[in-house]
Amino acid sequence: MKDSLVIIPTYNERENMEAMIRKVMQLSHPFDLLVIDDGSPDGTAAIVRDLQHEFHGRLHLETRPGKLGLGTAYIHGFKYALHRGYQYIFEMDADFSHNPDDLMRLYHACAVDGYDLAIGSRYIQGVNVVNWPMSRVLMSYFASAYVRMVTGMPIADTTAGFKCYRRKVLETIRLNKIRFVGYAFQIEMKFMAYKYGFKIKEVPIIFTDRTRGTSKMSSGIFKEAVLGVIQMKINSYFRHFDRY
Repeated sequence: MKDSLVIIPTYNERENMEAMIRKVMQLSHPFDLLVIDDGSPDGTAAIVRDLQHEFHGRLHLETRPGKLGLGTAYIHGFKYALHRGYQYIFEMDADFSHNPDDLMRLYHACAVDGYDLAIGSRYIQGVNVVNWPMSRVLMSYFASAYVRMVTGMPIADTTAGFKCYRRKVLETIRLNKIRFVGYAFQIEMKFMAYKYGFKIKEVPIIFTDRTRGTSKMSSGIFKEAVLGVIQMKINSYFRHFDRY
């Protein structure tokens, strides 16, 4: 029975796409894979289409007309997964900064250990980041500390983008109310899961910066996260987080 869907948003990832798809498809658990491509001019979507013949029924593609934001891509993917009955829904980057082998550990945390949200965490056991300049490591680490201070979330890696959700988490969170579209989306989703009282597990991973393609990080994305967290916390005082 198909129970797991890995969602990978893409923009100009042709250098990584085929290798990533083949790696996910070779894992011992039968993960399905959904690529959401935002009109990549480099032909990323064409690579996925070619491989769909080989991985029929397991490899899916949704294309959008342009860069509409990371958050909207994942929301699109979440709705796709819920509509098709998947029980475990994963977020992962296309550039191998997230090791596909760790999908198995995230799956185990939810499907076997009973957690509702499993986070591939860079900071739960020290700092496990490879090939980042020290300035970026410090920015990311202290950004997570800032988010913890403002929100009260007991999560070491609040900006992590490698995750597994149980279906019920995404059914409970009002996806149409998620306001962030950049990397702050990752913070908001964790905050919502935390406020609704779901069980959260951080699974230690080693994060390796991409070796192919171009990073999508920008100062604007970082600014959204820093300034938006306070507003997100204030807004939470005026919401009810009742799961029933």
